[in-house]
This record gives sequence, C-alpha cells and structure tokens, in this order.
Amino acid sequence: MARIAGVDLPKHKRGVIGLTYIFGIGKSRAKEILEKAQVSEDKKVNDWADEDIAAIREAISSFKIEGELRSEVQLNIKRLMDIGCQRGIRHRAGLPLRGQRTKNNSRTRKGKRKTVANKKKATK
Repeated sequence: MARIAGVDLPKHKRGVIGLTYIFGIGKSRAKEILEKAQVSEDKKVNDWADEDIAAIREAISSFKIEGELRSEVQLNIKRLMDIGCQRGIRHRAGLPLRGQRTKNNSRTRKGKRKTVANKKKATK
C-alpha cells in the first residue's frame, strides 16, 4: 500500500489512476508526475518499488495538493463572500453561481425541498 500526501493509494489500479485519488491531481497531472519520476504509467501501484515512491513524492512536492489546496480554495470562497460580489452572494445563499436556472433544478445546492402551503380560497 503506497501512502503519498496522507492518502492511501489503491493497490490494484494503474499508477495514473491511483494518483488521481489525491486531491488536486487529475489524469494529466498524474501523467506529468509519473513522467518526471520516470515511472511507467501502466505499472500498478503495488508494483512500485520504494525508489519509485520516493521519486513520485519528490515530483509531487512542486504542486499544491490536499490540505494546502483545500485551504486555498476555502480562502478564495471566503474572499468572494467578504467583498460581496455576485459569486460571493450566491455562495452565501447556497445557490448555484455559474448562471444555472434555479426554478426546477439545483437541488444539490439548495437542499431538500421545502414545501410552501398555498393560500386558502375565500368561500362565498
């Protein structure tokens, strides 16, 4: 079991896919890291030698990943909310911020439906 940046990588996956389990590393960056560390992309994680893991750790050290990246993202969102821009206001209200419609969809951002009762009609 390879442990890099505080994340246990899955043993039976290819190196490129295994590295994507680290927050901040996608497929293209994983390929770049493995190329820099001179490790084959097709080699499975459990086939990595200690030297391979050390080389990969060295290659990853130049990128912002995991906790450092998460905190930077949170600070960016907090900054948007503090300056009161459109995106910050949408973050604060828990609504989608990239122009999506909210009448029917956006349940992920808005949460579970809150039913509002209708007004009763006046009887004659």
